[in-house]
Amino acid sequence: MAGTVRFKLAGWLFVGWCTLGLAALLGGILAVEGVGETGLRAAVRTSAQTSFVLFTSAFGASALCATWPSPLMRWMLRNRRYLGVSFAVSHFIHLVAIIALSQRLGDQFKMDPATLIGGGLAYVFIAAMTATSFDHTATWLGPRAWRRLHTTGGYYIWFIFFISYAPRAAITSLWYAPFVFILLAVIALRVRVRLRGRRHRPAMAAALR
Repeated sequence: MAGTVRFKLAGWLFVGWCTLGLAALLGGILAVEGVGETGLRAAVRTSAQTSFVLFTSAFGASALCATWPSPLMRWMLRNRRYLGVSFAVSHFIHLVAIIALSQRLGDQFKMDPATLIGGGLAYVFIAAMTATSFDHTATWLGPRAWRRLHTTGGYYIWFIFFISYAPRAAITSLWYAPFVFILLAVIALRVRVRLRGRRHRPAMAAALR
């Protein structure tokens, strides 16, 4: 039964169900909290958290599978493209929630230029990575350029998440500490697997069969 569920919730079907789930979650929050400042702030926070889960799952899938080749990790590795696209959907919803909040607050809404530029560049990467997550566009871009784009974009988005959560964990609340820990753990696993080099590749190939 579990294997059947994992098989069905794969590929673009996973993206579709994930999109519906995200829409239902955010719709439920706005229905309960209202579409005022409280509800919009809750939507911003929640969409940031769903984006975090989806991004770290996609970004860490290869290293996680190499370290712990369980059925779940193999599923994540096979579906990391779709986890990444689902992350893009979630973060687009996050952007819509931010824009709605800024319109609601008007002049009270403050965003410093560094955050605006840094976050804007992250969305440029997300858009480019999503656009090249399809077979035709990936082929058009070429494997070397595709790898550079997705590697650079992945590390940059990781950095944006890190500088968003680390200061809050240190200054605002320890509630943000688990997010920082997960980010550091994912990057540490990626570095560890990279240092191991080619030795893990046969196991990875076997895991994908």
